Amino acid sequence: MAMGAMDWTVPQNWAGYTPAEHNVWTTLYRRQISMLPGLACDAFLQGLEKLDLSAGIPDFAELSDRLASLTGWRVVAVPGLVPDDVFYDHLANRRFPAGRFIRTRDQLDYLQEPDVFHDVFGHVPMLTDPVFADYMQAYGQGGLRALGMGRLRNLARLYWYTVEFGLLETTDGLRIYGAGILSSATESRFSLYDPSPDRIAFGLKRVMRTPYAINDFQKLYFVVRSLQSLLDVTVQTDFAPLYADLAVLPDIPIGTILQEDHVLSPRRHTGENMTRV
Repeated sequence: MAMGAMDWTVPQNWAGYTPAEHNVWTTLYRRQISMLPGLACDAFLQGLEKLDLSAGIPDFAELSDRLASLTGWRVVAVPGLVPDDVFYDHLANRRFPAGRFIRTRDQLDYLQEPDVFHDVFGHVPMLTDPVFADYMQAYGQGGLRALGMGRLRNLARLYWYTVEFGLLETTDGLRIYGAGILSSATESRFSLYDPSPDRIAFGLKRVMRTPYAINDFQKLYFVVRSLQSLLDVTVQTDFAPLYADLAVLPDIPIGTILQEDHVLSPRRHTGENMTRV
């Protein structure tokens, strides 16, 4: 697909951002950066250092140059949500589509549609990690195949429970790598400490059978053992027979715990190791 209007890219118009809009970014950035050490995974925190997103809304051209030098990814501006085929094509070609608008000050804590802070602060630092960068490209390639097989709803769940709301198991305890959590001050703590949501060890078919809710805190998080394990299962799995299985299997409602699920307990304080129950 050629770059241009066909792929929904638009000029970012960085010079058009107002001081008030840059101030919203700075407010959100300072709030998140003050709380994420000890909560976010190392790959995200290291990505923030490499990209330096502290000085207002980033210029996508400059940001892309820094990102491309690390993992070959670029950030392209889009007007908002884009069609599925366009989205997957961008990812498959190591382009991350980001909204260019930013929320208003009265929307600091909740926004229905992803804005530039969610898309860039939440997603782009993870793309500095070579393993996660490869996972995102593999996911995009898989999305193009899923479109042709009619199983996009199952693959969308994989994105939701990893890229947006994924948790990572580390030797220091539970850590966040999902952008939907990382860009939210309240869900950052909720995802790790609150006793109400289920936290289940990642399983590819389990994830793809599990619906998700979009307008509230998550009631379920899936935990991967490592980013490498996430990449490996994605590139080593033959999705055609998996989709055939999923076509005849029922969804697993949120709140249902299967006998084979490995459920993990929430953290009680920063740095406490996660324990299996």
